[in-house]
Amino acid sequence: MPLITSAGVGSGLDLESIIKASVDAENLPKLESLAKKESELSVRLSSIGAIKSSLSSLDDVMGKLSDIDNFNKRTATITQPSSGDLISVTTNSNSTSANFNVEVMQLSQGSRAVMADGLYTSPTDVVTASGGNLTFTAGSKTFDLSLAAGATLEELRVAINDSADNFGVTANIINDGTSSKLVLTSDETGVGNDLVITSDTAELDNVSTLANDGVTAGGLAIALEDQAQDAIIEVDGISISSSTNKFTDAVQDITINALKVSENNEKAGLVIDVDKAGVEATIDEFLEKFNNAIDTIEYHTQSGSALYGDSAMRSLKTQLINTLSSKVSGAGNFESLYDIGLGLSYNIDTKEGGNLERESLVRSLTDALTESYDDVGVIFTAPDGIATQFSNLLDDYVGGSGAMKSREDSINSQMRQLTTDKDNHAYRMEQLEIRLRKQYSSLDVLVAGMQSTGSFLTSQLANLPGFTKAK
Repeated sequence: MPLITSAGVGSGLDLESIIKASVDAENLPKLESLAKKESELSVRLSSIGAIKSSLSSLDDVMGKLSDIDNFNKRTATITQPSSGDLISVTTNSNSTSANFNVEVMQLSQGSRAVMADGLYTSPTDVVTASGGNLTFTAGSKTFDLSLAAGATLEELRVAINDSADNFGVTANIINDGTSSKLVLTSDETGVGNDLVITSDTAELDNVSTLANDGVTAGGLAIALEDQAQDAIIEVDGISISSSTNKFTDAVQDITINALKVSENNEKAGLVIDVDKAGVEATIDEFLEKFNNAIDTIEYHTQSGSALYGDSAMRSLKTQLINTLSSKVSGAGNFESLYDIGLGLSYNIDTKEGGNLERESLVRSLTDALTESYDDVGVIFTAPDGIATQFSNLLDDYVGGSGAMKSREDSINSQMRQLTTDKDNHAYRMEQLEIRLRKQYSSLDVLVAGMQSTGSFLTSQLANLPGFTKAK
């Protein structure tokens, strides 16, 4: 607060100290009260935020456990031969558990057309004096290319590779010392998808696989070993072919990718099974997040904490624990979480349930997944399943209009009001100081005047005859 005047200058009295003491007597207790309240609100908001965060994490896990697709996932375990990886495999939720042996007999390939010897001696040789059009076809793919008059072999190579319509034909020139030969490679694989190049002028027969007459072979030819071919695998001795190295539904609902040809009849072992490890990991995550939520609530409601004695938080903890024992219909031999091998430890100190653990007196979770995998899924994903019940409970607290949001909004509102109270108090203290300074300013003038008059009278009396100053 700004000083209006230097009080006590006229009278010599320590009025500044008196004003400061008066203001402090009003100001400091209120500031301490406001600071204490602000600290309490801040700690309470932090506690609510920590509990809300732990509940949100638990809710995220419930989202995974409520999705039946996460229980329908399949895993593919591949035992590759010592020479290297033969196959890779992709499964889906419909894949059936099974064991297979897979041998890769042949990989797919595109065709390769090579120019005959002696047609051109240099890349700068002209392939068409008057210009023309070439058409490239492989299977269902095709594109056209126009050549200008005087186009060279090198210009043809560049034009093929740079064509925006090119579906996958690569052109190169090989110089063998006596001639320059155009080599074209197509990435369109599969039997019957050999590259065919035709033209609209006989002048371009040398760079075609079929002459302009439609009968005679052109200057480019595809050797037997360079023809487009299928990939071939054997699954448990049954031969299967594909125009690419990808075999979709060769085994129903499984995609097998051939990576290399088997050496010496070696095979890759393939086992398709439900994703028990993935489900087990998600349930472990549920245990972790549940225990964290309970521990967080207990920490922030213990004696001396910001939420000590908070009935809403005690009720939340009770509801979370009670949901664990909820009954679920249609899960075969299982009725609750405790039946699939989960259980609460006993806390001797609090005389109540402690952490949620992976093993109960009934059986272990691993045993339950092995014995009745589908029933474990029902326990979580059924309409009245554990995941749904937890999600409904948690939504009441961490949803957009849940209890935790309301608590946060209330505390934030109080903190905003506290800011207003601090501003109002500061204004009142400023007005108090102004008022005190006005009052003490009048006193200062009065005392200064009295002191001046006293000094004058003392001086006059001292000059009177017979006046003796007391010693």
